[in-house]
Amino acid sequence: MAVDKGRRRDTFLGSPGTGDAVPDSLVAAWKARVAKNPDGTALRYFDGVLSAREVDAASDALATVFEAHGTVRGDRVGVYLQNVPQYALVLLALWKLGATALGLNPMYRRQELRRIIDDSGAVGVVCADVDVHETLGTLAGSTVRWLISTSALDYQSRSDPRVFTTTQRHAPGPDGDLVALISEFEGRSPSPVGPTRDDVAFLTYTSGTTGPPKGAMNTHGNVLSVVSTCASWMGVGDGDVVFAMAPLFHITGAVVNATISLLTDTTLVLTGRFHPEVALEAFAEHGVTYTIGSITAYNAIHELPQAGPEHFTSVKALYSGGAPIPAATVERFRERFGVYLHNGYGMTETTSAVIAVPPGERAPVHRPSGTLSIGKPLPHLTARVVDLHGDAVPSGEQGELELSGPQVVAGYWDKPEATRRTMPEGRLRTGDVAVIDEGGWVYLVDRLKDQINVSGYKVWPREVEDALYEHPSVLEAAVIGRPDAYRGETVVAYVSLKAGLDATAEELIAFSRDRLAAYKCPRTIHVIADLPKTQSGKIRRAELRGLNGLRPASPSKD
Repeated sequence: MAVDKGRRRDTFLGSPGTGDAVPDSLVAAWKARVAKNPDGTALRYFDGVLSAREVDAASDALATVFEAHGTVRGDRVGVYLQNVPQYALVLLALWKLGATALGLNPMYRRQELRRIIDDSGAVGVVCADVDVHETLGTLAGSTVRWLISTSALDYQSRSDPRVFTTTQRHAPGPDGDLVALISEFEGRSPSPVGPTRDDVAFLTYTSGTTGPPKGAMNTHGNVLSVVSTCASWMGVGDGDVVFAMAPLFHITGAVVNATISLLTDTTLVLTGRFHPEVALEAFAEHGVTYTIGSITAYNAIHELPQAGPEHFTSVKALYSGGAPIPAATVERFRERFGVYLHNGYGMTETTSAVIAVPPGERAPVHRPSGTLSIGKPLPHLTARVVDLHGDAVPSGEQGELELSGPQVVAGYWDKPEATRRTMPEGRLRTGDVAVIDEGGWVYLVDRLKDQINVSGYKVWPREVEDALYEHPSVLEAAVIGRPDAYRGETVVAYVSLKAGLDATAEELIAFSRDRLAAYKCPRTIHVIADLPKTQSGKIRRAELRGLNGLRPASPSKD
C-alpha cells in the first residue's frame, strides 16, 4: 500500500506554479519574513520581547563574531543550550554564514558530548555559562577551536525560580559572552555567502536502529519542505503564537517549533527547559495558538490540579510527536480541557513531522489492534508499507513503513554504508511496522525489533500498552519481552501511576485480561515512580530491558 502526496501543492513560502518566489535557503525565507513585518514580535521569553528587526540585527552581529573566529561555510558549530532566545540567534547567524547548527542535548556530559563532537568535527560551541568549566575539560584536544557562552538570565527580567535555580551569573567562556559580543559587533554584517537548498542547516544525531549515533544531514531544502508543508497543513500563519514545548536540540523542536515560527510572521515563545507549571502559564499569558511536544509533556500538564480549559482558549491546534498517543490519553485530555491532541509522526531522517492528523479531524482507531492513527502523509511525501523484499503490500496489511520525498535527508554524516542500508535509493526504511488503510490513514503497530514472540504468537508492545492506558490510574506504560524457557518470551510491563491514585500489579494484570488475549497479557507488571525517558520524552524500552536483567536491544530512532 502506498500513499503519494506529491501532486498536492502548498502555497506557503512559495511553490512552483503559484507565482510566488521560492526561497533558495532558510536565510532568504527569514529575510522575506523580516521585510514583511520588521517590527512584528519574533521572540518572547517570559517578559522579554524581541522584534524581527532586532533578531535580524543581533544575528548579523553574531554571524560576524563567528566569522571573526574563522567559521566558514560548511563548518559545524555545536549549540549546547536549552530553549532560550540565544538559540534562535545562533541558528540564524550560522545559516547566514552557510554553516551548520549541530544540536547538542544539554543533558549530555563528558563522553556522550565528546562522541558527537568528534564524529561531527565541530569547530566551535555555544554553551550555557554554567557549563563552561566542564565543557572545556570535555572538549580538550578536540576539533573545537572556540567556545562562547551565554546566560539563560539574559533577554528577560522575571527570573522565575521554577526555571532559574539561581540568579548568579558565571564567568564567560574563553571566547566571550554571546550578548556582550553582539553589543560589541552591533551594526556589522558577515560577508555575503548565499547558502543554497543543498547546504546542511542542521546536523542532528539519531541513535538509529543499530550501532553508534549517526548525524542526519538536514539541508536547507529539507527544512524548507517540512516548514512549508507543516505550516500549510497545520494552519500556522501570520499572527500565530508558537510555543517551543519540544527541546530545540531535537529535530521536532528545531524545525516544527523554532524554524516554522522564524520563517512565518509569528511569535516564538520560549521558557527554557520544560516545566509543566511554567508551560501552562505561558499558554494563557502569551495566547499560544500552536505547539508540538511529547505526550510526556502533555501528561505532566494534565496532572496539574490548577490546569483548566481557560489556559487553552487561544489554542488552534495541539500536536504530539515522538511517540504515538494512546486513544485513552487523547480522550482524557479532551474531556478535561476541551482541546484535541493531534498525533504527528516524524524522524530525524525526515527532518521532523511528515505524517499528521489534519486540524479539525479526529484520528480513527485501527480496530484489529486498537491503535490510534498517526495521521495522513503531508504534501510531497510518499508513504508505503512494504514487505521484507521492499514490495508494497495491499491496503490494510502490515509491513515496514517506507518514506520518500524532499523531507528525507540525503544521508548520514560521513557514514555512506549506513546511508545505503537505511535509505536505499533515497527511500527511508523506518523500522516501524505500519498499516495504511483505504482512506490513507497510517497506523503504527510498533517497532520491528520490539515484537515479542510468545509461544509462536506475535505480540506488539503498543497493543498491550494501549490496553493498560485505559486504566484510570495509569499515567505511563511500557512493555517489553523477557526470555522464557517454556514460551520463548513472556510479556512484562512497567507502569507509573497518576498523582494521588493507586493500583496494584495484580489489579493491572486482571484489568489487561479483560481486554487482551491471554497470551498478550503481562505476566509481570512493575509499578515504578517514573519511566526512563529521552530528553525528548520518548520512553526508553532498552533501559527497561536492562532493569529486567536483559541485554538491551539496539536503540530506537529519535
